[in-house]
Formats: sequence, C-alpha cells, structure tokens
Amino acid sequence: MNLHHRPSGHPTVAIVGGGVSGAAVALFLNTFAPDTAEIVIIEPRDTIGRGLAYSTSDPVHRINVPAARMVLYADDPGHFDRWFTASELVRSDPHAGLPDGRQFPSRDAFGRYIGEQVALIETLSHVRGKVADIVRVADRYRLTCDDGRCIDADIVVLAICHPAPTIPSSLRALAGSDVIVTNPWQARALEAIDADARALIVGTGLTMADIVATLDRQGHRGTITAISRRGQRAQTHATTPQDPYGDFLNPPPSTATALLREIRRTLAQAATEGLSWHAVLDQVRLQGSSIWQALPVTERQRLLHHLRPFWDTHRFRLAPQVHAVLERLRENGQLALRAAAIQSAARGDDGLRVTLRDRRTHETNTLTVDRIILATGPAHGSLFHDDPLLHNLQQNGLASPDVYGLGIAVDHGSRVLSANGQAQHQLFVAGPLARGTFGELMGVPDVARQAERVATAIASLPGLNNRPEIGARTAE
Repeated sequence: MNLHHRPSGHPTVAIVGGGVSGAAVALFLNTFAPDTAEIVIIEPRDTIGRGLAYSTSDPVHRINVPAARMVLYADDPGHFDRWFTASELVRSDPHAGLPDGRQFPSRDAFGRYIGEQVALIETLSHVRGKVADIVRVADRYRLTCDDGRCIDADIVVLAICHPAPTIPSSLRALAGSDVIVTNPWQARALEAIDADARALIVGTGLTMADIVATLDRQGHRGTITAISRRGQRAQTHATTPQDPYGDFLNPPPSTATALLREIRRTLAQAATEGLSWHAVLDQVRLQGSSIWQALPVTERQRLLHHLRPFWDTHRFRLAPQVHAVLERLRENGQLALRAAAIQSAARGDDGLRVTLRDRRTHETNTLTVDRIILATGPAHGSLFHDDPLLHNLQQNGLASPDVYGLGIAVDHGSRVLSANGQAQHQLFVAGPLARGTFGELMGVPDVARQAERVATAIASLPGLNNRPEIGARTAE
C-alpha cells in the first residue's frame, strides 16, 4: 500500500522519528517552506515531540537545565519559559521553581510544549509506525514500515532516537528474567520493585539519577548501590547563574592535550574572579562544535577515549531538585556510589550474588541484591548492528557508521554519506546521531540549531524554491 501520492503536487518530506529532533525539523521546515511541502513524520508513539527523553510522565523526571535555557527558537529564547509560566502546569508543580527564579519543569511538560508547537503545522501528517527499510526508487525514496506499509518521499530526514543499552556480558545469563530491568524507560518498569528490595544500578549518570528519584518517590526503603567504571556521577548547577567564561577558539586547540591544558588554565583564571567551573565548561559547550571540527580525527578519538567520561558528568547536569534527592539518600546511607565493574552474577538463596571488582584497589567482593537495573546509556557502538533500519541502510549502501562509533556518517550539511563516501542530497540526519561530524549535539538548543540548518537545506532544494532567512519563524 502506497500512502502518499503527492495529490497536492508538492514534494513529500518524510521524517523518520518524532522526538524533539524530528519535530524541530518539521517546525522550521513549515516556516521556511510553508505550503510547499507535505511533511510526514513516521513515529510509533501516539504523540509527536516527546521521543525517549520526554515520554516519561514521572513528575520527578525534570529537564536538566533551567527552562530559560531550553531554547527551541533562537530568535525567541524565552519561549518555553513563558509558555510554562503561563500554563496550568506551573500551578500543579510547585517544586519546579527555585527561589532564585529558575524553573526546572518536568520533562513531561517540555514534551507537551513541543507537541503544541507541532500541532500548528497544517501540512503535517503522523504515520504511527516504525520504518524498517529505505531504498532508492528512481529519484525518490521508498520507506517500508515494519507492518508492510510503504511511503514514497522525495526527501528523507533520519531523526532516530538513541538505541537501548546493551546488557553487559557478565549479566547476560539474567536476560529475560524478572530480577533485571534492562530498559528503565519502559513504562512502569520500576513499579514492580519491592520497597525493601536491595537494588544495584549499573551506571552513575543522569539515568541513574532518574531511577533513584523514581524509587524515592515510590517510597523505596531498601539500599541502592550504583556502580560505574569511574564511580562518577553527574554534577549539578552552580548555586547562582554565571555567564560563560573563557575562549577556546582563538586559536582552537589542535590536540586533546592542548584542549585539556587550556581548560585547566581557564579554570584557574576563573577561580581568581570568583567563578566556578560551571562558567568555563558552559563556554566549552557553546564552542564545542567548532572545537571538535578543528581537531584531527586521531585527536577526536583520543578525546573520546580519555576525556569523554569527565565531560559527560560536568556537561549533563542534574536539576537541583534531583540532586537534593541523591544527597539526602547518600547522607542517610541508603545510596552508595562505587567505582567498580561486575565480574559475575548468580542467583543465591538470599538473592543475587554479584561479584564486583573495585577499580582503585582491584580487589573483588560480593554484593547481594534483589534487583539489578541497567543505566549504562545508549549502545551507539552497535547501532548499525542492532537497529534494523540502519542495518538495512548499510546493506543497501545508503549509509554507514561514523568512524567514532557515535552514530551515522554525515557531511557538514547533515547529508548522509553513502558507503562510498558520497553525500546524498535528499537524505539527511537530524539530532544526536550526527554528532560524529558536529561534536556537541545533545542538548535541546544544539539539536534545534542543527534542525534549523537541515530545514534550511531542504527548503533550498529544487522544487521548493525558497530562500529561508535563518531565525525566521511564523508559528506561535
């Protein structure tokens, strides 16, 4: 069955994935090429704009930057902050606001906000499904969903969400059993955990923090141990707002070591002026894409291998409300963080006996728990193996992984590179899976800026005949 025959005569733009990245492309395309393209978003969820991060309905899962910095529209940075303040949600969430005026709403609230913006697009249709294959047919693409439906499109945007975490080899024997939660984002995944259960969380980043916050909201009384290779957890925000500090582009560092030295030098200088590390790393984040693109491939790989864990724990910060929960549980002894790796796990008479190897002492010891919860983050390295669509795209010669194992290889115009390295002018990637080329591409402002560039490129293609002005917007 062919769903779209272009009855209007306008080109069809198919966006695969309806999270924030896909929604943002649709919003900007509607601005740059209004009434000149049919926009189809293929997304299995019932709503557009939520994706993995904003599909949660748990009120303790909060955005991890103040609402004023959740910038979707570059020409109106306070749009979401005003929307939330004017909505009924601000009254139903009295803990969202801090005394200093910053607001950290729930992620559900931001998902609703994106959904309302997308609902204004009259030329958009939502196909509830999952794309399993894309092939080139003459000068168009044919997208086949996993239920057999087909969609023909002139232009395709891959706005695919992060892949699920991979079960560590030491825990694979427990896969499929009720003692291990492999996907904590699955609806009600944590509700079945008994309040007195001894829990082991594998991972100490933002996902771990969300899991602990949920367990605490549910009245969890059992001990919680969180482990990771380095035992580092996400930091929280500065107690008072600070402007970004420093400059890492004049000139840009040419090695990962030079970048680290410059960051340390700038941190020391900032301290003499009474600023915390937050201001310095905020500047690194703002200049991150340019820093990344100035580094040669080998230095980018060194940066990922040696510095990425430290960057992640300082870049991706906890909402103060979530940080307070973790601090309270740590202080009362209910939550412990350890730098350790799992050697083995087996069922015992008194629970799951997990052998841990301490990273610092290299000693092993046994921890007995009742439940294990994975919070190891997306498995980007195996993306083209595990994701059926990307696997088929690679088999068809239409796409390939980037050299860093972060996602899909694209050029600087976000166009997918084929197996032979040729840019495909009608096939784009929007969102974090393009960060192998762009570096910093995880936060909403970064995703929105890249989505705007993708929409600009599409609107400039023959057949749409538009010359969009960056920053222009009609949706309110």
